[in-house]
Amino acid sequence: MWYWTKVIFLVLVGAVLVWLLYELITFPHVWNLRTENPTTTSMIEYRIAEAKQEGREPRKFMIWTPIEQISPNLQKAVLAGEDTRFFQHHGFDWEAIQKAWDDGMKEGEKEAKEEGDYDPDDWIPPMPSFKRGASTISQQLAKNLYLSEDRNFLRKEREAAYTYFLERYLSKKRILEIYLNVIEWGDGVYGAEAASRTYFKKSASDLTKEEAAFLSAMIPSPLNVFNPAKNRKRVVRRQRVILRGMNFVSLNY
Repeated sequence: MWYWTKVIFLVLVGAVLVWLLYELITFPHVWNLRTENPTTTSMIEYRIAEAKQEGREPRKFMIWTPIEQISPNLQKAVLAGEDTRFFQHHGFDWEAIQKAWDDGMKEGEKEAKEEGDYDPDDWIPPMPSFKRGASTISQQLAKNLYLSEDRNFLRKEREAAYTYFLERYLSKKRILEIYLNVIEWGDGVYGAEAASRTYFKKSASDLTKEEAAFLSAMIPSPLNVFNPAKNRKRVVRRQRVILRGMNFVSLNY
C-alpha cells in the first residue's frame, strides 16, 4: 500500500512539474510590449478562425495609433465605462461618479420600460460599480492578447498571471494605449482609429465627447448586445451614463 502511495505521489508531482515547465516555456514575453506594438491578438485570431469555419471572409481593420493621437475624450470615456480604478483611486471623484452612474442607470431603466424594451436580466448587462470595480482594463487586455475563449480555472489562473506582469512591466499609459488599439469594436474592427473611421468617418484624434462615449458604450458586446446596428437604443442609453461619468475622470498618467 505504501509503495503504491509513493508511486501515485511521484506521478502527481511529475505531472505538476511538467505542467509548470510547459507554462514557463509558453509564457508570453509581456515585457516586450514596452517597445513593441502587437500586430494581432488571441481574440483577433479567434475571430478570423471563426469566420473561416462559418464560410465567411475574415475581416481585420486595424490601424495602430499612438495614444497621443487618440482623443482624450475617448480615453476618459473608456475609463468611465470599463475601469474606474485604473489609476488606483487617483484622479477620480468617487461619490460624484457613483451618483452620476446610478442616476443614468435609473433613467435608462425607466426609458427601457416606457419603450417596451425592458427585461430585468437583459435590458443592459451588469456594469462595473464605481466603488467596487469589475474586470479591469489590464485583465481585459490580458485576455484579449493571450487567452482563448474557453472559461475554466486554468484560464483564470493564466489571466491573473498575465495581468500581474502587464501591471509590473508596463506603465498605465502604455497599458491603455495597447488596449485602445486592439480591442474589438465591431465585425473585423479593432482599435480606436479603425472604430472612429468606421462609425464616424474621422480620425480618433477628433472624436467629440458624445462620439467617444458612444464608442465606449459598445465595448462590452460590440457584435450583439451593444451593436448599434442591432440595438442602437441600448448603446445610446449606456452612452448617456458614460457621458455623466466622464466629467469626473482625469488622465493622471
